[in-house]
Amino acid sequence: MSARDRILAKLRGAQPAAANPLPSLDEHYAPRARGESVAQRAARFKAGIEAFHAEVHLATDADWPALLARLCVEKAVGTLLYGDATPAGRRLDAATFSGTTLRPWAGQVEDIKADLFHRVGAGFTQARGAIAETGSLILWPSDAEPRTLSLVPPVHFALLDARTIQPTFFDAIRFEDWSADMPTNALLISGPSKTADIQQTLAYGAHGPKELIVIVTHAEGAPQ
Repeated sequence: MSARDRILAKLRGAQPAAANPLPSLDEHYAPRARGESVAQRAARFKAGIEAFHAEVHLATDADWPALLARLCVEKAVGTLLYGDATPAGRRLDAATFSGTTLRPWAGQVEDIKADLFHRVGAGFTQARGAIAETGSLILWPSDAEPRTLSLVPPVHFALLDARTIQPTFFDAIRFEDWSADMPTNALLISGPSKTADIQQTLAYGAHGPKELIVIVTHAEGAPQ
């Protein structure tokens, strides 16, 4: 028997090692469960995202459009780009936005690139949810509300329903069954755009919005 045959015989006769069983994610995350109320999760999310220089405002479902209009005035937003075909976008009324022009998203990025990068003051999006543990927003871009709205304008306004805040990223994936209908692109946003040079000096807005402003609704028991 040649050396080659001996080697092949050993390989064929070798029994594959027993595969290690996959860990149970439910068991891993179970000790971290807090049994929090909506208000407690909202408070933890608020503390987390504010630590990364985001701004958070609490509102009711009825008054958040008026709050958004007031914040646009305070931030001197001349043009607010938004998706008018979304549930939140349909609630925006130009008559409420004194001094701010509401511009519905339309066309392709290439068609409005100059306006997008040089004339639009802010973008407005809805958040699909959030993660309390890391203070992160979850955005699922769509044709009606592309990711450009949250990545290009210097100010990003995000509307978040507190009832969609999950304790951990695992909870968000499991609760919403991401594997069944995940988009081609999902965003986790934990603050405004930032970068640092070799001296570790932080600069905001170099690669995206320099301000992230989150409006949280339905924060049960939270102070307004």
